[in-house]
Amino acid sequence: MREELKDSVRKAWLALGKPGVWWSGADRLKIVREARAARSCALCRARKAALSPQAIAGAHDTVSDLSPSAIEAIHRIVSDPGRLSQAWYRRTTSAGLDDEAYVELLAVVSITTAVDTFDRACGVAQRALPAASAGTPSRRRPRGAKPGLGWMPMLAPEDVAPDDPPLYSSAGRIGGNVHRALSLVPEAMMQFWDMFETMYLPQDAMRDFGREYRAISHAQIEMLAARVAVRNQCVY
Repeated sequence: MREELKDSVRKAWLALGKPGVWWSGADRLKIVREARAARSCALCRARKAALSPQAIAGAHDTVSDLSPSAIEAIHRIVSDPGRLSQAWYRRTTSAGLDDEAYVELLAVVSITTAVDTFDRACGVAQRALPAASAGTPSRRRPRGAKPGLGWMPMLAPEDVAPDDPPLYSSAGRIGGNVHRALSLVPEAMMQFWDMFETMYLPQDAMRDFGREYRAISHAQIEMLAARVAVRNQCVY
């Protein structure tokens, strides 16, 4: 295994136990546990098999004391992301889950899913949770974040203030829509992308077709990515 990949995954995993911007370290680990529990949740399985998830009522199989809106968000993101809608998002956030808290929750769920899937593919045991670090979330919202592009507000490169984290300063982060998705919580976006680019390809390498950066070719990488996207009903 590439050392940079091993280090990147380990760093992302350990960071899950540290205080975020909107969730404490302990609560971020509760999100991790719920993301794992969602994979065997009876309600999630029934909704996934139904013509419409809204047709199935019930309660999720939970393993934490997170709020019902947070648990609903975690379980639906894990079990049936292809059928999430803006109406569902509005219902979930209006039930007490702020936009900013949702974005950081989404980042934690995404990192958990990526790391667990990676470990399963490597044939190793599921990682133990990191220790929860003390500390209080800063709850700082970027002043330049605006609604309009997606369901939640986003921070465009031209609206980044001097006191915002350097979320677009790394090579290849040009502020495209995919980079902006988690930008309402810049630190969450940076944690996810640092791991993602190491797992996949940095933006510059992705477009450099004259050189192969991985053990498999660009074409093979894209074939795998396309197949996974179809299986997960990703419409990006």
